Amino acid sequence: MGFLSFLLLGLIAGSLAKMILPGDRGGGWFMTLLLGVVGAMVGGWLGGILFNANLQEFFSLQTWALAIGGSIVVLLIWGAITGRKTSA
Repeated sequence: MGFLSFLLLGLIAGSLAKMILPGDRGGGWFMTLLLGVVGAMVGGWLGGILFNANLQEFFSLQTWALAIGGSIVVLLIWGAITGRKTSA
């Protein structure tokens, strides 16, 4: 997967993670991009270690699921560090 497709994957994964989790998740598109890229890296790393996942395909459901899952984990950690409150 190329660099630009990885950035696009991170942006979309970060946006979906923000929509999935409740509460006010501030930050603009750049923070969403950073969250998504870091989350995609974390998800890919964990997927490679735990499931021996091959993450070379952009349109693979496995790639997207791991990127979104990693973004949710990173978003939860970021919320715990910055002290953002969630509301249902």
